[in-house]
Amino acid sequence: MLKKIDHIGIAVHSIDAARSFYEDGLGLTCSRIEEVASQKVRTAFFTLGETHIELLEPTAPDSPMAKFLEERGEGIHHIAYQSDNLEDQLQQAKGNGCQLIHEKPITGAGGKQVAFLHPRSTFGVLTELCGNSFSK
Repeated sequence: MLKKIDHIGIAVHSIDAARSFYEDGLGLTCSRIEEVASQKVRTAFFTLGETHIELLEPTAPDSPMAKFLEERGEGIHHIAYQSDNLEDQLQQAKGNGCQLIHEKPITGAGGKQVAFLHPRSTFGVLTELCGNSFSK
């Protein structure tokens, strides 16, 4: 079952350039920056209540994030929903006609288990399903 919006992913060319807006302009604090080598991205997380804002910067010119930025520019990349049972949530989505990008969860930022639904089957919004919490 879905529990809440976990985070909103925002594609940026440079975390360093965008960070000042979130910290100085909005008064948020960056809780961590990390590289997710398997996805060829660098991420920065800001917490707002129970929701996180995730900035995503490509680390390679052939990364999916670089392609996204080239085609669409900076802006909202995905919305992530927290699930208390990620595998069941994936099967429910698939059973109801959603095209899965990941049939099984993969490891995302913070060691969290995640899986994506293709925007062709989610009315144009890249949708991420994720487990309950970040690993320490």
